[in-house]
Amino acid sequence: MFSRKAQRSALAVPAVGALLVGLAACGGTPAADDGEVTDLTIIAANSPWTEGLKTLASTYEDETGVKINIEAYGNEQLNDTLKVKLNAQSDDVDIFAYQVQDVMREFSRNGWLTDMTDYVESDAEWNWEDFQPAAREAVQLDGVVYGVPVMTERHVVYYRSDLLEAAGIEPPETLDELEAAAEALNDPENGFYGIAMRGARVPLVTQLSSFIYSYGGDFQDEDGNATIDSPEAIEAIEFYGDLLKNYGPPGAANMGWVEASAIFAQGNAAFYLDADSQAYTFLDESNSAVVDSVAFARFPEGPAGSKFYNIVPQTVGISAFSKKQDAAWEFIKWVTNEENTTQMLADATVPVARQSAWDDDAATASFPAGLVEIIRNIGEDGVGHDRPQLEQVAAAREIIGGPAITAIEGGDVASAAETANTAFQDLVDSEK
Repeated sequence: MFSRKAQRSALAVPAVGALLVGLAACGGTPAADDGEVTDLTIIAANSPWTEGLKTLASTYEDETGVKINIEAYGNEQLNDTLKVKLNAQSDDVDIFAYQVQDVMREFSRNGWLTDMTDYVESDAEWNWEDFQPAAREAVQLDGVVYGVPVMTERHVVYYRSDLLEAAGIEPPETLDELEAAAEALNDPENGFYGIAMRGARVPLVTQLSSFIYSYGGDFQDEDGNATIDSPEAIEAIEFYGDLLKNYGPPGAANMGWVEASAIFAQGNAAFYLDADSQAYTFLDESNSAVVDSVAFARFPEGPAGSKFYNIVPQTVGISAFSKKQDAAWEFIKWVTNEENTTQMLADATVPVARQSAWDDDAATASFPAGLVEIIRNIGEDGVGHDRPQLEQVAAAREIIGGPAITAIEGGDVASAAETANTAFQDLVDSEK
């Protein structure tokens, strides 16, 4: 997320010449039919984690003799490439990094993912419990673990500390306080707004999620049925819409994160709520007018508390068609162990999923203290999804965004939510 020059800590890798001996030293025992593995192939998205992986992969090869071949793509090209290879049951891919919320259900249904439950639970020293609860939740379906989370992302509040201090306003701890502060600082006649957020129909759904959770609702119930017309969801949607309608910039209903974040970066809004992965936008002197005044706060409490998304934009899984599955796990286990994960955080500034890495003061030294404090104290409050949980997630977002647009435009949200819920339930039923 943020640039940093740091000394790389030495890696504790067993000095071995063959994979079987080296991996046994790491605590693993590859299956005999893996044979003597000399290489593994990983397909991943272009990301900070993938960049950090390249250095670790080189170290792994030096110490074990196992070459790690890395293919990196943009997200859309990644998904297309994976679907082609996995549909063909190709065994030339051993490990792949993927977006759990977009493709995990489809990949699981097609039998493309290896069940990694026994792997992650079998090594106490590797410590699966060290991964944040929401991150562990995100990579599971029906109690089956389909990957190890390697990047995380949370909903946070960005705010202008200079303006709040001058107005004698404390950083909001509740949604009601957020609304009051946005109202107090709103000055549309001078081109300044109380708040900026996503307002476009599809992009807003992920950000709406934290509001719905904090009001005690969700997109679906425990059985997967649509709940967009629940009282909690309706109240949250109305609140979200009112913030933008009353204190947001004109044209908010057409804004995604690019447009909304630009308003805050240009110094034209008091608050901006979105993913913490965008922090670099506001800390880049070449693109931001708020470098010296931007501050960070935890997502405010609603009636049900502060329940915000804490998602996994990238996880690593093992192909069901790989002939080197045990060897693939040993590499995943090594690259995601506590030491290497902490190194990823410190040197490659990857927003990792291990709690111990975030608790390391040296590893987090280059991150804004406000963000570190938020991430360290997520506890059980993070929610592992920021969108509906079904295969046709794009279509679901299109439906669910409708009532939010109605709210921004000042219409009948309850009626719009009822209509949307029926359409959403039809979509859910089509996958049963």
